[in-house]
This record gives sequence, structure tokens and C-alpha cells, in this order.
Amino acid sequence: MSTLGDRILDISLPKIGEKSLFTKDLEDALRNETVDFVVHSLKDLPTSLPEGLAIGAVFEREDPRDALVLRADLKEHSLATLPPGSVIGTSSLRRTAQLRGSWPHLNVVDVRGNLNTRLRKLDSDSKDYAALLLAKSGLSRMGWEHRISKILPCSEMMYATGQGALAVECRADARAVLAMMEKHNHAETYCRVLAERSFLKTLGGGCSAPVGVSTTLKAFDTSFKLTIIGAVWSLDGTIKVNHKLEETFPSIRKTNKHKLDLDEDRDCKKLRISGNNLNEASNPIGLLNRKITKQTGNLNCVDTRTDEEIDELRGENSASKSLYCGLSENANIPIDVIIKCEKLGKNLANVLISKGALDVMKVTQDLIRGSIEKTS
Repeated sequence: MSTLGDRILDISLPKIGEKSLFTKDLEDALRNETVDFVVHSLKDLPTSLPEGLAIGAVFEREDPRDALVLRADLKEHSLATLPPGSVIGTSSLRRTAQLRGSWPHLNVVDVRGNLNTRLRKLDSDSKDYAALLLAKSGLSRMGWEHRISKILPCSEMMYATGQGALAVECRADARAVLAMMEKHNHAETYCRVLAERSFLKTLGGGCSAPVGVSTTLKAFDTSFKLTIIGAVWSLDGTIKVNHKLEETFPSIRKTNKHKLDLDEDRDCKKLRISGNNLNEASNPIGLLNRKITKQTGNLNCVDTRTDEEIDELRGENSASKSLYCGLSENANIPIDVIIKCEKLGKNLANVLISKGALDVMKVTQDLIRGSIEKTS
């Protein structure tokens, strides 16, 4: 399916003035039940989804950094050594601001279209572009890693929220789809992108402001440390507001191990009960064993409770799981970890706001608005 962002190629993304450029048509199909789920590049998904929709899973993240693709006759150069006035193609305000701030001798020009179209423009005999700046993950997925001249470190080019991750969006009440997707959710990626999306949502940014992030999640002997750096630039790159925060978790995955001993049974592993046999009314363990094994041949201990029984345990409003910046609550991640990741991003945004980030963003948005009015 094509989207509005795919169809309008002669106007830069910020100037189109629409949110959900690459998602609206797909989300309409979800709401109309034409499709059951949609796979997106997560960076295309707004931090607040339309009511009734949710991100059921995020897959393991590719390298989220940006890649420099130089024209063939300039392969030996870097951004720093390119001749003054060399044209760099990008459709991103984030990349534009960082390029202008760090390499002011270069000329940054908007370039639209899919990867094939952009690379054709770079390879054209007209030599309009000296280089392109693209997401490394997109080039890798298309099998075009050989076109990459250099992968830019985060110290040179911070990336977009969610860049490098694929997300599955579905209806928030589609239990079967959510249950299917939940198993494929990548916990480490989920934690990182939730912090990033919470940061962007609190900041109120998007494609209409130069906002970048960088996150890492490192495992230690008994814990995990999530680090997030966020930044906002002026459009010319001369002003930068940034900060770094960290959060530590004892674990980022739930464990299904039970402390009680297990005993092999013909149908299933049942919880061992010591002492005299007790009736189910006074023995919740016995009741649990009955519920687990009531299906013939249930060798894998499948949860045989009905949706109604699960709803009763979850309480009111249990038809849909809680959403965190559009991400569905995931049963494989402890809820306190999810809440801490969301709070970490929010706290980072609030630090930047206290440093004047909103004023910097407003100037950029006013400049874009002014350029739209001149061309209309």
C-alpha cells in the first residue's frame, strides 16, 4: 500500500504540514478491518497513536545510526574533506541541523523518494549530489550495505526516535493478534524505544523540529543500565540543547520459573502438594492444576482459562492492555521496568525544556511556517 508520504515527492516533509504522512492510509485500513496488522518503520509512527490502535510488538533493532553514501568519484572523502559547496541530500530536519552545525562548508538540499530513487539521483550524470545521508538499517535491509561510505557515530550524528526498529501496529482490542505478536517482542529494543518515544512525546517534537536521540542498554552481572541522550538543534545547527540520563534495572524480562518443586505427571507438570489431599475450595494449588490440565493432551501446560476468566483477574477495562506512548504493555517485561523507561524519557525531555529547548524548537517551526506562506 502507498501512503501520502509516498505520493507527495515534490515538497519537503516538514512543509507538507501533515502528521502521520507514512501511516494514515495504513491505519485507515486497520480501523476498517481491511488488514489485521501493519508493519512500520517505528520512526514513522507518531508517539500518540489514533484511538483504538496499538503497537503490538517491536522486533530486534538494526543498527540505528545514519550512513553516509558518497558519489563514486568522491569515495575517498569524508564530510569534513568534501569540497566547499558540495551538496548533501537529506529530507530530515534532524540531519540538516547537525550537518549545518558541524560541517558549515557543505550545502544541504532536500531529497525525496524511496531508496532506489535517491540513489539514482546520486548516481545521475548531472552530479547534483555529492552524497546522501540515510538510515543504515534501510540500506542493510535492501542489501545495499556496499554503498555505505561511512557509518556516522552518535557523537557526529544522533539518530531519530525509533530508527532501526520495525513495529507491528494493530487494533488495541485484537486479542489474537496481540497475543501472537507479544511473543515476538524484543525486550531490549522495547525498553530503548519506549524511553525515546516518551522523550519525543513530552518534548512535542516530530518531523517539524530537529530532535535526535541516542540510547544504549548494557547488561552487567546482576542488572541492566539504560542510557539515553537527547538533543534539540536550531535549524542552522549553531544552537544545541542536550542532556544525558541513566536508569538501572535488576532485570528487563519476566521469568516463568516457579520457586515450588515440580513433579512430572502424565498430562502436565503439576505443582507438588505435600500433606493430605485437600479439596479445591481450600486448596488453590489443586484448582490451578485442574485448570491447567483440563484439556486432553495438554503437554505444554497451555493456559486454558477463558477470556472471561482472565478479564475477571485483570479487573475492569481489561479488554485492552495499557499503552505506553502507543506501545502495548508486554507480558514478558515487568511492568515496573516499562514505567521506569517511560519516566526516563519524560524526565530527559523536562531537563531539556528547562534549558530552553522549546524556544529553540519554536524558532524552527516559525521558520518553516514562514517558508510555507511564501511559497503558497
